[in-house]
Amino acid sequence: MSAQPSLRMLDWALLVLLSVLWGGSFFFSKVALADWPPFTVVLVRVALAALALGLYLRARGRRLPTAAPVWRAFFVMGLLNNILPFSLLFWGQTQIASGLASILNATTPVFAILVTKALAPETEITANRLAGVALGLAGVAVLMGGDALSSTGFAVLPMLACLGATLSYGAAGFYGQRFQAMGIAPATGAFGQLAASSLLMIPVVCLSDRPWTLPLPGPASLAALVALALLSTALAYVIYFRSLSVIGQLNTSMVTLMIPGSAILLGSLVLGERLSANHYAGLALIALGLLAIDGRLWRRLRRR
Repeated sequence: MSAQPSLRMLDWALLVLLSVLWGGSFFFSKVALADWPPFTVVLVRVALAALALGLYLRARGRRLPTAAPVWRAFFVMGLLNNILPFSLLFWGQTQIASGLASILNATTPVFAILVTKALAPETEITANRLAGVALGLAGVAVLMGGDALSSTGFAVLPMLACLGATLSYGAAGFYGQRFQAMGIAPATGAFGQLAASSLLMIPVVCLSDRPWTLPLPGPASLAALVALALLSTALAYVIYFRSLSVIGQLNTSMVTLMIPGSAILLGSLVLGERLSANHYAGLALIALGLLAIDGRLWRRLRRR
């Protein structure tokens, strides 16, 4: 049976950075959705990010792959990792609080495990990993408290949409591991799937939103869109694909357990929001979950 690699300090540091970038995406998207509909926000997000990565690759003198199988993989990855989850999450956030959306998004490791076991039964899922997922999800629930449910109540369809997004992320993480075997560098893989997503979203947006009829967004929405594209998408995906190739899908998927905590800490540091007792308790449970997933502390305790 194949085992997931252990995480080094650099791997953990990149996962924490990724959680901050993706944690901020819930805030940025909420601001952008105030002026533009979900499909248009998805298109602008992936198109700007693809443009930024394309310029980066050109400046580095890297040639883009032209083989048909590679671009087929880009289109599948773009569908699973961008179009479906972004559209479902953004639509969900127009109906429910972003805090509740982030809680539902934190179930991605559960779906990643289910997808991996379904498609690769030989993959080893250890007891400490399962315990870590349980602790992490409990920490997310405690961290958010009841505030996340107070905005619009229990809207079933938006919550199912957010859960559908996490299932799509789980499938994307499994599928994306083949990029390493195909010899695709992280930045190239990120650009390819974002470019493919942009091409797929153009007809959807033209038919559904007719963006040329929409009013121009305000400065706050424009700034949020740029940050969403450049920080939470372009930079984040370079880190994401690097993590997939080095530490595997299941380890990488655990970043979703840290995203709500990162969002809370960013709100405290940047916006002056105060942390309450349940925030500290939730962060402690998430930390315990990550330690359990990593497994090194548990192994040391057993040896002693």
